[in-house]
Amino acid sequence: MKSMSADPTEILNQNLAQFAQLNDEDIRLAARFWTHRTIPKNEFFNFRNSVCRHIGFIVKGLFRVYYVDTETEIEHNIYFVAENTFLVSLKSFLTQTACPYNIEALEDSELIMISHDHLQSLYPQSHAWERFGRLLAEQYFVYSQSKSEALLSQSAEERYLSLLNNFPDLTNRVSLGHIASYLGIKGPSLSRIRAQIAGR
Repeated sequence: MKSMSADPTEILNQNLAQFAQLNDEDIRLAARFWTHRTIPKNEFFNFRNSVCRHIGFIVKGLFRVYYVDTETEIEHNIYFVAENTFLVSLKSFLTQTACPYNIEALEDSELIMISHDHLQSLYPQSHAWERFGRLLAEQYFVYSQSKSEALLSQSAEERYLSLLNNFPDLTNRVSLGHIASYLGIKGPSLSRIRAQIAGR
């Protein structure tokens, strides 16, 4: 993870170069389109039933993507998204239709964002920006399918260990209730799993 003391725009540019092999000219094409936004803890990047009009690059902070069961009012966490990652409700962004999820900041967060219209305007100008869009879609597709497959084929303990492998410091940043919701289990089950792992 890159130092948070570095310039946020430089962090973004380094990630763009690494993620989609954008060169200096590609990055300059988009420079005027990026805007900075801070989102306090418990505030939202996007609301359910609203259109996701921006992609955000997380410079600092942590978000959860979740939906609320309309019958039970129970929240179900789908993803956690942390620093140096692009944040978007992808289907809503691509189709410009309403998003079925809420995207909430779990910490005070800082993002650099680009709008749907500005990103679309870059595609005809640069194959590298087209590659960025394709890679972002592929990344979210793989993440979504991996989550679905894990729920079908892995035990709750295996899903928990996989989560810790991907987010080693998550238990210091997210409540156990949020983690249990992400795993699709109840809090007491997560406590038992943690105790079993600690006792090995």
